[in-house]
Amino acid sequence: MRKVPDRVNIRTPAGIQLVVDILTSLISAGSPLSPASLLANQPRPTPGTVTDDVARAQRGDTQAFERIYQQHAGRVNALCRRLAPDVNRADELMQDVFVRAWEKLESFRGESSLNSWLHRVTVNVFLAADRGDKRRRAHEDTVDDDRYELTAATAPVHVGDRIDLERAIAALPPGARMAFVMHDIEGYSHEEIAAMSGIAAATVRVQLHRARRHLMEALG
Repeated sequence: MRKVPDRVNIRTPAGIQLVVDILTSLISAGSPLSPASLLANQPRPTPGTVTDDVARAQRGDTQAFERIYQQHAGRVNALCRRLAPDVNRADELMQDVFVRAWEKLESFRGESSLNSWLHRVTVNVFLAADRGDKRRRAHEDTVDDDRYELTAATAPVHVGDRIDLERAIAALPPGARMAFVMHDIEGYSHEEIAAMSGIAAATVRVQLHRARRHLMEALG
């Protein structure tokens, strides 16, 4: 990798662009892998603490942030691919997540694990991107968009009369997909998902029920 300065001002456009360049290089250097492969040999999340690398990165140390990326990229990428199953969109989402993490890292105080904090950042970036897509398409928001429900329910099946779970998850409306992935796959509670996404816990339950119903229809 090209030589980069050890420390940059996190908040300046130049600092953010440098991190974008580093992340682009890291992502493009890797070969496309399945989420399961990306998780291989990844360390288990540790209890909330501000590690030396986090403290250094908070002061603008790009090499420390690169080590954070290397440690957490597998889990973040697996989550991105489940939330945005199109590989190109998932890679874009992953880069946006780490850029946002670089911008917001000063706010991390070790009250939760860094892995959980990065999951929160991922959900927020995913939902913000989805809202932007909806505005561009002049449609209503994720939570109550019946168009998605109709699309998911009537999506054509190209593998006989059944589709596998991953393809069924990919066909879910974005809000329902997020609720299902975070609750049934990642293991977060309704309340934790609500705190991450900024929506009510009751809405998370509705979205989760919708996701499960769609999956039962798709896989049944």
